[in-house]
Amino acid sequence: MAPKDLGNKHTCFKCQTKFYDLRKPVAVCPKCGADQRECPVIKAPPGEKRARAAQRKPEAAVEPLDGEDEVPLEEDEEAVEEEDS
Repeated sequence: MAPKDLGNKHTCFKCQTKFYDLRKPVAVCPKCGADQRECPVIKAPPGEKRARAAQRKPEAAVEPLDGEDEVPLEEDEEAVEEEDS
């Protein structure tokens, strides 16, 4: 485990190198020299999440195979039929 005096851990947005900022005010990648404050922020357009959810099709019900259309009566169903008589 790293000591707390190394500062915050960063991952460079350009070269993906992991490094600590050593409590310096500006986090600069030691490998490529990229200033981490210049990291591009990519935001999804509003409503895109809802649009993707609407495009998903609801899962279809499982259809029985040929010859499996008839379902035998259960004991409870037989009792209900006898009561109706």
